[in-house]
Amino acid sequence: MADPVPDYHHYRNPLAYRYASTEMSFNFSETKKFTTWRKLWTYLAKGEKELGLPITDEQIKDMEANWYNIDYEFAAKEEEKIRHDTMAHVRTFSAACPKAAPIIHLGATSCYVGDNTDLIVLRDGFDILLPKVARCIHRLAKFSLEQKDRPTLGFTHLQPAQLTTVGKRAALWIQELLMDERAMSRARDDLRFRGVKGTTGTQASFLQLFEGDNEKVKKLDELVTQMAGFEKVYPVCGQTYTRKVDVECLNVLASLGATVHKICTDIRLLANMKEIEEPFESSQIGSSAMPYKRNPMRSERCCALARLLIALPSNSLNTAATQWMERTLDDSANRRISLADSFLAADSVLILVQNIAEGLVVYPSVIQRHIAQELPFMASENIIMAMVKAGGNRQECHEEIRVHSQAAGNKVKQEGLENDLVERIKASPYFAPIHGQIDALLNPSTFIGRAPQQVEEFLKCEVEPVLKKYEGKLESTSTLVN
Repeated sequence: MADPVPDYHHYRNPLAYRYASTEMSFNFSETKKFTTWRKLWTYLAKGEKELGLPITDEQIKDMEANWYNIDYEFAAKEEEKIRHDTMAHVRTFSAACPKAAPIIHLGATSCYVGDNTDLIVLRDGFDILLPKVARCIHRLAKFSLEQKDRPTLGFTHLQPAQLTTVGKRAALWIQELLMDERAMSRARDDLRFRGVKGTTGTQASFLQLFEGDNEKVKKLDELVTQMAGFEKVYPVCGQTYTRKVDVECLNVLASLGATVHKICTDIRLLANMKEIEEPFESSQIGSSAMPYKRNPMRSERCCALARLLIALPSNSLNTAATQWMERTLDDSANRRISLADSFLAADSVLILVQNIAEGLVVYPSVIQRHIAQELPFMASENIIMAMVKAGGNRQECHEEIRVHSQAAGNKVKQEGLENDLVERIKASPYFAPIHGQIDALLNPSTFIGRAPQQVEEFLKCEVEPVLKKYEGKLESTSTLVN
């Protein structure tokens, strides 16, 4: 998305201003972060008041009225002076609502706002991504159904293999996206709240506030967790929630990256064969030097961003591995970058995949020509069986086809001519008993097995139940700015 107020003198993250959506960029913004801090401080004060601490309704209202009244310049000056971002914002919030100043952050540690906010942002990030995964599935499902009967060459080892259909190949892409939707949903639903745990996770400061009343401390944890919109809390933690949580989140996004890279690589290869193309706008330029070029730039961009997405979990793995005892601060700077970049990159590739899926172009004549070049070789066994049924000898027939196939192959490979195996068979007196059957034996639709039925069954049994979860969220159109 375009940056409304670009600063051309400082580095800007392309994920934020060029590729990702406004909503995902906002999810990792300073405004989202610090307004959430203020909400968490308010939830804490509400819970403490409900459990008997001397906090007034007036103080709560003062805090609620200033959630969005953030003096960033004041906060920056305070942080420069005291070298502590949480306390800088405690002071900034206190200056905005002086009546509540004495009770803001009461009993809490920095990770109360920092880690709990991160968990909220991760949850909200998944809530942004999951409908986009569903839209990609929905668009590809439509394409798959439309193309379920269209024969095309299958490829194994990137060499021509038995026929499949265009729609069946798209179903393979969808199957991987379904796995991503499932994994991301699980990661999202597995997220818990750090809650109210104190400096090393023992809740000692809150136990002191409530004069040793364990039940009130437990209740405060429960109340704040509910106010933040979570059902469960991590029952034990150090100063931070375990960084294994970040590992789980970034791993499922990296897996999505692998899926997207595979899909878009397939499209790039098919574009090279001129069988399928991604959308190409009438005014789009494929190359500054070669005006005829129709480069698959969306798919190429997807692959580039997907590689970033695949690489990012190494940060979270190394961070989780090096957290000493109850925590060390060497996680902070890394997580500021790796968490945001993972979600922004995932958002970016999903926007691109949806855009590609909404405008895929199929070239049936090219596909048919490629089939015609290879199908005669693949039909050899069918021709042999037909000759045997007509009274021929299998070994003799095999040798006749082998000789003609070698000759036809030489024409293709050494002379660059078309495959003339069919013409050779039709001209051979040996195959006279089945000359009338040759065209039927070479009908591509007889070589695709149950591919059309597989597509229909797959869409009905596997895809429709998943899309049903996203009713009302599937219609948004993907628009690319850059």
